[in-house]
Amino acid sequence: MFLTLNHIKLRPREKESALIAVCEKKLHAPCRYLKILRKSLDARDKSNIVWVYSVECSDRPQNKPPREYPRISQPAPPVYVAGAGPAGLFCAIRLVRQGFRPVIVERGAPVEERIADVRAFHERGALNPESNVQFGEGGAGTFSDGKLNTQTNSPLNREVLETFAEFGAPPEVEYLGKPHIGSDRLRGVVANMRKYLLDHGGEVRFHSRLTDVELKNGALSAVYINGVREEAKELVLAVGHSARDTFETLYARGIPMEQKEFAVGVRIEHLQSAIGRAQYGAGYEALPAADYKLVSHAGERAAFTFCMCPGGTVIASASEEGGVVVNGMSDYARDGRNANSALVVQVKREDFASESPLAGIEYQRKIERAAFRTAGGGYRAPVQLLGDFLAGKESYYFGEVRPTYACGTAFVPMRAVLPKTVCDCMAAAIPDMDARLRGFAAYEAVLTGVESRTSSPLRILRGDDLQSVGAKGIYPCGEGCGYAGGITSAAADGLRVAQKLAEKYA
Repeated sequence: MFLTLNHIKLRPREKESALIAVCEKKLHAPCRYLKILRKSLDARDKSNIVWVYSVECSDRPQNKPPREYPRISQPAPPVYVAGAGPAGLFCAIRLVRQGFRPVIVERGAPVEERIADVRAFHERGALNPESNVQFGEGGAGTFSDGKLNTQTNSPLNREVLETFAEFGAPPEVEYLGKPHIGSDRLRGVVANMRKYLLDHGGEVRFHSRLTDVELKNGALSAVYINGVREEAKELVLAVGHSARDTFETLYARGIPMEQKEFAVGVRIEHLQSAIGRAQYGAGYEALPAADYKLVSHAGERAAFTFCMCPGGTVIASASEEGGVVVNGMSDYARDGRNANSALVVQVKREDFASESPLAGIEYQRKIERAAFRTAGGGYRAPVQLLGDFLAGKESYYFGEVRPTYACGTAFVPMRAVLPKTVCDCMAAAIPDMDARLRGFAAYEAVLTGVESRTSSPLRILRGDDLQSVGAKGIYPCGEGCGYAGGITSAAADGLRVAQKLAEKYA
């Protein structure tokens, strides 16, 4: 007998082995196969918090057949993949499995070198513009929480989760309601993906930047890697949202693109224990590190929290000299003292100074440079206590919440850094959010600026065949080109592009 069982509830301290007894009761036989399909925490009633499971079970062993991939039936030219973030890596892995020989060109370093470059930046302020939190193997998501939950409803999401588990992610990413890998574990997963590509005929070139493209009769004819011309017919653009010089080059070559709205703001830090008590009540220590997701329409524009990192740190994420950028990161254990999240406000096209598709880049640069200048340089970040921000006062000392940003901080009013519209909407949103998450508006919470790289500020236009509407053979892909928003959706878009290439050469 084979059964699917839903809504099985276990107390937080109960062992998952209790699921076997539940299954055997329904099967009326010993359970010889058990697979967790979904596991989520129901904390709506703080007096009765439970884990909720959906499982498959059977009284017979089950063997899962390996996933099959359609393979091309003719020789295919090399496919260049610009960028080794989730979109580029997943695209390349699927291409290999379909019979292609992809060539990844990544401007940054392999993850082992990249970790050292990021550490040097955080400890000494030594920014490497080609190898940092934004650029390098694994993409920007490598230095994040490694969240895999997504709001997109793609049939490819399941393949993304299974592939991450295949390459070393914790097995529960396949079934947790809010799966995450953690920055520390994600680095090993990325290295395993690279090894697989190399072992199966792919090529990976580090410190290799896409510097130009050559078009003939509306189609790609060559790429330039570090200024050297190589003939090419297929190019996947998976360059990430911070590849500003690449966008400028493509725009100069006439590749159609448009402005895209995004969001900017700050990182907000609380004590993780305070978030745990607010979300779970007494006994929060026995539960996973609590998170939150908040949206407010109290101001004239929407404000929302984004990429919340339980038990994490705020990290320096600049990729250009003379600008301060912050992001959040958590390891798998999520055991740090602070919780942090982006607190951001919508930026609209009307905020841009020109009609150019690159106007959003200049908007980002302006506030990043303001943050660098007002904090005194050296990649120190401007900080302000939340209570002082709401009261319109300057901050002079920290309370119980201490900033985790490693490059140093300086007390600066956020209104001296961020546009008035952004600050006004944040100020309206914070009390509104506090009504739904008690303690969110705590006076001693720390605001650190600026969170400016929430998503790409432009979109490179593509058609139904996923090729650029102005250049056949170029496939805009992932978050950087405006088609994803996070690790899972970017990886799924990479798979989608690989599918289209397989159809083209079927």
